[in-house]
Amino acid sequence: MKSHLSVWLLIVATVLGGCAAGPPKLPYPAFIQVDELDDVFMASLPGVRAKQLSGDPLTRRTSNRIELPKDWQGTSGGVPGRSMEIYVIAGELAVADIVLEPGGYAFLPAGSLGFNLSAKEGARILYFVNDTDPESVIRSPIIINSDLLRWESTGKAGVSTKELRNDPGNGAKTWLVRVSTGAAQVWESSAAVREGYLVTGNQQYAECVDGEAKLWQYAPGGYFYRPADTISGGPDSLALTEAIWVMRETDKGDMTAWPSCVNAVIANPD
Repeated sequence: MKSHLSVWLLIVATVLGGCAAGPPKLPYPAFIQVDELDDVFMASLPGVRAKQLSGDPLTRRTSNRIELPKDWQGTSGGVPGRSMEIYVIAGELAVADIVLEPGGYAFLPAGSLGFNLSAKEGARILYFVNDTDPESVIRSPIIINSDLLRWESTGKAGVSTKELRNDPGNGAKTWLVRVSTGAAQVWESSAAVREGYLVTGNQQYAECVDGEAKLWQYAPGGYFYRPADTISGGPDSLALTEAIWVMRETDKGDMTAWPSCVNAVIANPD
């Protein structure tokens, strides 16, 4: 018991020490706390407060966290030709006649009819607009309550998932990841761009940049947007409390395991 306590005291000391210095500088957005971002205007959803997590102004692909005020009403028709995803963090959002509570998820594919949206008591949501992809084969809306889904084992100790969407055409997927308290990660990379938003819990995580591990911690509202083939994880990436993430990839992301934090460019000279 004393040894276990010492380990956790060391973790806490590491986290607190890191807080004083600020997050490491990275060549891509990670270790972001969304509350610290400036508000942006959303033409497709008037009357809301929005924080843009990532995006491409040329294609209008965008990832956002949005605060819907009480008695807000809108429509999903503000992004024609694009697919839309919504995940409810807090409050309730009605999509047509279906009320989504926290954990509710909706995927509205390109070409689907506009849905009325409303938040009688207000809501906090994740809002994603995706590029048009002719390889996508999911053409019907998906509206589900993730609480009704079962957590599935990943084969990694303390890590389980719930699949929200998995397109067999282009490999795009959205899923939840639950990391148990104290569970460590492995060094790995995905062949696709991956983004994640921490809904609940606290987790410290390492990004491997040019063969050097950069460690920081995420609180609820933490976010990362990680380029394809970027190595992350490792034994120091621990869940300080049970953590639940919303994860997304817009292409098929085959995973590669790594024995340590290495320079991926040197390791893959091709």
